[in-house]
Amino acid sequence: MTTPASASAHPERFDVVVVGGGPGGSTAATFIAMQGARVLLLEAERFPRYQIGESLMVATVQGLCKSLGVHEALAETSFVRKPSGVFRWGTGEDLWSLSFTQAQQLDAKASNYALHVERASFDQLLLDNARRKGVDVREGASVEEATLHGDRVSGVVYRGPDGEARTIRARFVVDASGYSSRLFPLVGTRVFSKFFRNVALFGYFEGADRLPPPLHGGGINEAFSDGWMWFLPLRDQLTSVGAVIGAEQASLLQDDHATTMQRFIEACPQVARLLGPSHRITEGRYGRFRVRGDFSYTNQRFWRPGLVLVGDAACFLDPLFTTGVHLSSYAGLLAARSINSVLRGTVEEDVAFDEFQYRYRLELELFYNYVIALYDMNHCGDHGFWHSRKVERCGELQNPEFVRLLTGGRDEPDAYFRAKRGIGARAQALVDQVKRAATPQEHIACSRAMAEELHFAFQPESGPRPFHLGFEDIREMSWGRERGVTEALVVSPHALRPADDWLAWQPA
Repeated sequence: MTTPASASAHPERFDVVVVGGGPGGSTAATFIAMQGARVLLLEAERFPRYQIGESLMVATVQGLCKSLGVHEALAETSFVRKPSGVFRWGTGEDLWSLSFTQAQQLDAKASNYALHVERASFDQLLLDNARRKGVDVREGASVEEATLHGDRVSGVVYRGPDGEARTIRARFVVDASGYSSRLFPLVGTRVFSKFFRNVALFGYFEGADRLPPPLHGGGINEAFSDGWMWFLPLRDQLTSVGAVIGAEQASLLQDDHATTMQRFIEACPQVARLLGPSHRITEGRYGRFRVRGDFSYTNQRFWRPGLVLVGDAACFLDPLFTTGVHLSSYAGLLAARSINSVLRGTVEEDVAFDEFQYRYRLELELFYNYVIALYDMNHCGDHGFWHSRKVERCGELQNPEFVRLLTGGRDEPDAYFRAKRGIGARAQALVDQVKRAATPQEHIACSRAMAEELHFAFQPESGPRPFHLGFEDIREMSWGRERGVTEALVVSPHALRPADDWLAWQPA
């Protein structure tokens, strides 16, 4: 890609240009600007803008948001507190829940909770914070292409609200522009999962009931014969409701969406009960049904000289555990560390970004393992949606490139999924233990034991993976100083660890 003739003849220069103002872009831009670098963030839309509501994770709410400096502002919002993950899934008709497991030191502070958020407001909060931290934010600025200097990405061309094309020169470009990114092909093609080839139909309801304590505020993931539904309370009167079905069943969505959604709701008694007193919103930003292809994928690489991919520009995973904001914002932190390291001159560029890619892929594979465990666990008849999503006959067995990318080149599909056989049955047995927990403390302990066993007991022969590396990393960064922690985590084949200020890499 080269600079078009219509672009400005005298380009502006920055240390870093970030494309996209969502959580990944705002996080990367903020952590780089906090080191004194000149950072430009280009966002095609004007905030607040619509994004599907999301259920955040504890590591994002209590960890990254604290390090970014927005934790107090987040606590003042009306977002719904999420005490645990709630499911009607597997055997039995009752609801069961999993306590959050990644922040044990927060239990004593009654702060081990996440949030359901309206992304329009949440993303605005992060973008405004980036401005306060010194990022030059330009909205209504659509990036059209990258510029190259030899093999290196050297900047971007964008078109502002006035329609004029402008060129930006930068040492690094962070692409956080999402699935519709124009820049990701510069880093390689996308390789799609054949396990998670799903389509989601979703809308918004007002006036739905909420679960009683101690689950009040919790959303629900409820399985039915054709897929599963989510029920996410975003604020007191607003609830996001969606149905996830297989791409092979997409013809079901050709009918009237309201009728189709009602049929899905009636198949999910727990969701139907909570929606009983509600009505669907039919006006404004939440006033229509939307359809989204939730195909999971990973790019062949996550970086090349001068360019790094973050969030949906790099990869996407099935929404069962709502990992989107976590993966995106954690990738923003990792990208910031790598860029800050090179700008400081402490780590060579290829080493710094290989570290970024190594940790990012580990986090993606971690959640992939949990999601296939729950898909393999559920039984709604030996046919259709659930039949094709069992480990022993999933489409990923014929998808070697995806599995190699997912595992950093360590595994072929046969070996990888041979190690996963029985993971669904074990997940059900562990859920049964969680259900029998007699006290909150026992419930927390059983939830943690389930997370650890599903991780460690089903690892392939290629070698063990670190457990919740991303959560541990964020925890130490966010709370380490309070507890006098001085030794950052070292689990890297590149012999790197986070620097003392946690915003760059340094040799271990």
